[in-house]
Amino acid sequence: MLKADLHIHTSYSKDGESTVAQVLAAAAWAGMDVIAITDHDTMEGYRTACDLTTDILVLPGVEVSTKEGHLIALGIEHPPAPARPILDTIAEVRNAGGITILPHPFHRYRHGAALKCAGAFSAADAIEVYNSRYVIPHANQRAMRLARAMGKPAVAGSDAHHARFIGFGKTLIDAEKDVPSVLRAIKEGKTQPAGRKTPVRIYTKQSLRNSWRKIRGRLHK
Repeated sequence: MLKADLHIHTSYSKDGESTVAQVLAAAAWAGMDVIAITDHDTMEGYRTACDLTTDILVLPGVEVSTKEGHLIALGIEHPPAPARPILDTIAEVRNAGGITILPHPFHRYRHGAALKCAGAFSAADAIEVYNSRYVIPHANQRAMRLARAMGKPAVAGSDAHHARFIGFGKTLIDAEKDVPSVLRAIKEGKTQPAGRKTPVRIYTKQSLRNSWRKIRGRLHK
């Protein structure tokens, strides 16, 4: 079984705090075999990782800001355009040979797409049923219950915005250590989600910093 963290941000995300090199070093320290760098609407973090030497398998990935909320796309060459309907984006990723994961689907303040488009839950290839940045567990639990009821593949992710939290959300994957095998195993549900919460004080600090960044950006427009 491979140990994977399928939801990681680097400094290529506006709210990411760690460089790609720091992410790779932290992932190795955490014992990860596989990671997905899923920066917001860019794959530059993944491309930078490809230029660095590592024993960790780095999946091509991106977290897309769709019209209804966030969507993780894995196994594609180029990020889909943001702000489009999520069902159209899922279809685009599938046509490009990739797979999709619905992250934090029921989190109201973190762009949970299932709250605005119920069809996204069934359309996505897998569901993130454990996100380590949830302070209150209800949204994770709701995602898990519905994924089980619908027979959807379930995964976990740290949603780390700082490298030291990589592995707080992890997925055990029954696959060979190559991109096609891992993507196929996720789609087939050969996964076991697990994890622990990001400390509340860290989550709160990051949330306040991100809110201030957004306010400051609006003031400078």
